[in-house]
Amino acid sequence: MASAIEVGRESLQTGLRKARWRILPLLSVCYLVAYMDRANISFAAKTMNHDLGFSPRTYGLGAGLFFLSYALCEVPSNRLMLRFGARRWLSRIMLTWGLLAGAMVLVRSAHEFYGARLLLGCAEAGYFPGALYFLSQWFPRATRGRAISLFYMSLPISTIVMGGLAGWLLGLDGRLGMRGWQWMFLVEAMPAVVLSVVIWFCLPEDVASTRWLSEGERAAISEELQSEWGEADGNLWSALRNRRVWLLGVVYFFELGMSYAITFSLPVVLGESTGWNASWVGYLIAWNGIAGAALMFVGAWLSDRSARPQRYVVGGFLLMGVGALAAGIHLGGWVGVVAVLFFTLSFYTIQGPMLRVMTTIVPGRGAALAIGTANMCGIAGGFAGPYWMGWMREATGGYALGIGALCVPCMLSAFLMMRLMRVERRVEIVVSVREEEAIG
Repeated sequence: MASAIEVGRESLQTGLRKARWRILPLLSVCYLVAYMDRANISFAAKTMNHDLGFSPRTYGLGAGLFFLSYALCEVPSNRLMLRFGARRWLSRIMLTWGLLAGAMVLVRSAHEFYGARLLLGCAEAGYFPGALYFLSQWFPRATRGRAISLFYMSLPISTIVMGGLAGWLLGLDGRLGMRGWQWMFLVEAMPAVVLSVVIWFCLPEDVASTRWLSEGERAAISEELQSEWGEADGNLWSALRNRRVWLLGVVYFFELGMSYAITFSLPVVLGESTGWNASWVGYLIAWNGIAGAALMFVGAWLSDRSARPQRYVVGGFLLMGVGALAAGIHLGGWVGVVAVLFFTLSFYTIQGPMLRVMTTIVPGRGAALAIGTANMCGIAGGFAGPYWMGWMREATGGYALGIGALCVPCMLSAFLMMRLMRVERRVEIVVSVREEEAIG
């Protein structure tokens, strides 16, 4: 007969397998829609800016303002999620952002553009850190990196979907008296509203109340997670006083700032460098997204096998720095195109390791505020990055200097992540000494 330990392990693996199929696809599709609704202005930029008379700086500021309001609402949103429950709160988030994303079709002036982006940021705030925290309450540390990467794989996949849809939606220009960019905002907003209903009825509240798990599976997952949390749930707000959380937040500020600086300019940069139309540029971005999805899973798999996932984050930042510098030097030709795409692929590889670090830096319920705080800092970078690129484009007449300069925050991020590794080691030593003294 199988021992109790073997039965427990089998129940754990079976329960986690069910969770991967029941939870990850739903949350991943929702984040795919979220990313599309915040980033589709990159495809709409050329015609929208022309129709509305927006300068590069106006566009860059509007693109970035989304992240400013998003950042300010991150921690409050995660705190409210703890109060109302993940199912209700994530469903509310999706409904409001879907309605506001569709309202972008009504924009006619720069101030309306700014206001719409600010409101969209408020509405969408909390989905990503809320989903991360929810996943940390389901998947133990040994499998969390892969689980998060499967969820976050929707990021590169969203570029595939956007790239594939861009030409068709922009080609609807003039239908029913609407411009192509208006059709893009309207059509890509609809799934969020529908998925808010799906979340409400299909997402479980927590492990303990999930009906599609057996009693043994619920107990096995809960016990495994509790063994990692320990007694860390006492002071919820202590996460905000943890310097490791803020150090990670600074790294995430640079990471997302650089990513969105490229994201919101990528269709224009690739179009100018290749001479291709919007449809072919969309296909190029889509293929890059396929490669990015594969590399994201590889990075997560490697980090789950390592006790120090920070090492893979450091390596990824160094590769991003090489790509940024090469793109800055050679932008305008195919070498520059390859360098820009190399930069984006390097970014994808570090997502699994980075998000694993984010969900384990503080255990228990405090992780909700720790994740929200770190993501708040990262999203603030999402405001700075597009504005930086718009400002540099207007000041220099091109993107080369703006992209090349990104090698500096890449190197700084690698240094700060190594600093975080040293702080983590010191904390582990202190905890080990205290445990030995307690036993003694």
